[in-house]
Amino acid sequence: MSRIIVLDTETTGITPTTHRIIEIGCIEIINRQITNNNYHVYINPQRQVDEQAFAVHGLSNEFLADKPVFQEIATDFLQFIHGAELVIHNAPFDVGFINQEFSLLATPLAPVETYCKITDTLVLAREKHVGQKNSLDALCKRYQIDHSGRTLHGALLDAGLLAEVYLKMTGGQTHLMLTEENSLDEQDNFQFNSRTDHQLPLRVIKANEQELKAHNEKLTMITRVAGKPCIWEQLQPVTEEQNN
Repeated sequence: MSRIIVLDTETTGITPTTHRIIEIGCIEIINRQITNNNYHVYINPQRQVDEQAFAVHGLSNEFLADKPVFQEIATDFLQFIHGAELVIHNAPFDVGFINQEFSLLATPLAPVETYCKITDTLVLAREKHVGQKNSLDALCKRYQIDHSGRTLHGALLDAGLLAEVYLKMTGGQTHLMLTEENSLDEQDNFQFNSRTDHQLPLRVIKANEQELKAHNEKLTMITRVAGKPCIWEQLQPVTEEQNN
């Protein structure tokens, strides 16, 4: 099972050593499907929110006053993300704040990288869209994701948008794999069926000349893109004469 947590935070400012996290939003993706298992919390930072930060997210000191402090939510938060791949836009920012919060706990925790793999979608976007704007708003527009409700930043809202961006940006065929729970049994069944089914009469449909030509052209294209011969080209090419 491939478990990804798309994560975003809002903070009182931009410097982890002097500012604090005030909101965490997490969206779970399992096997490239967004689930309903989300994590969202507001946090009392025990300090004032900078005016510039308030203008971005609109979370006031009054609103945060009765929220739990990070110490109270740390265990639940770590349990939710533990072992997952964290997908974050501009990851050093959020990771820096999370690690600072972990270090301030009564019993400090190790850096979040100890518990999770980190993937930075800003790095992915810059590699995929060289020389273009790669903010979350720009990516939503590029991938035709509705972000009209994003008048202010919000951790859960932004994580939800980023989850859709990530899936589209890394789109393509998902991996075909067996789960840990059924891999052995299903492999055994497959091997058993293979030994018995081959005894049944099977109709063999051979490729025609046009299909063989298209197949060989596809192999040539794969080799050109990969920069090295694909495994099929290392085998003897199939011809119409051999096919007959």
